[in-house]
Amino acid sequence: MRTMNHLGTKVLEDDRLILRRFRMDDAQAMFENWCGDPEVTKFLMWPPHESAETSKKVLGDWISRYAEDDFYQWAITLKEDGDAPIGTIGVFREDDEVGMAHIGYSLGKRWWGQGIMSAAFRMVIVYLFAEVHANRIEARHDPRNPNSGKVMLKCGLKYEGTLREADRNNQGVCDAAYYAILAKDYFGAAPGSIQR
Repeated sequence: MRTMNHLGTKVLEDDRLILRRFRMDDAQAMFENWCGDPEVTKFLMWPPHESAETSKKVLGDWISRYAEDDFYQWAITLKEDGDAPIGTIGVFREDDEVGMAHIGYSLGKRWWGQGIMSAAFRMVIVYLFAEVHANRIEARHDPRNPNSGKVMLKCGLKYEGTLREADRNNQGVCDAAYYAILAKDYFGAAPGSIQR
């Protein structure tokens, strides 16, 4: 049973960022800006790409899935820097029965600490609640990567708990700290408490 109104990967935009679908010509920037960097991928579930060819294979899979209305994978681009992607955000798992979307993201380290990922995540939250009609948006991180949790908190997600040794990433078996926001939290929030 589907509770969400799946609309696929639509272009999302604010005053600083454009979130768009990936294209095959993004492979080199994707590899150089984040996928080939062991520091960026340290706490992720996939190893750093060995070359732009690896990035191209991943892009081929994503692009082929854009025809599916329940596939969400955005390239993060900065308006001031042109059209090259500097990171990605997407729905990595969903559960239609409860209206849940699990978000994952990564960003090139050159752009860390500038509020870019929290801005991108906020746009995705607005889209998933207002248009896709999700009921729950969740994300998780390795507690050894606290900056990822700071992004979640900044976007209005609440810390729900840590599952011990329940996940695996490039550091091996790890704990998983879970955060979530519900539609009723979002729509019932005081004005300004969750920045759009």
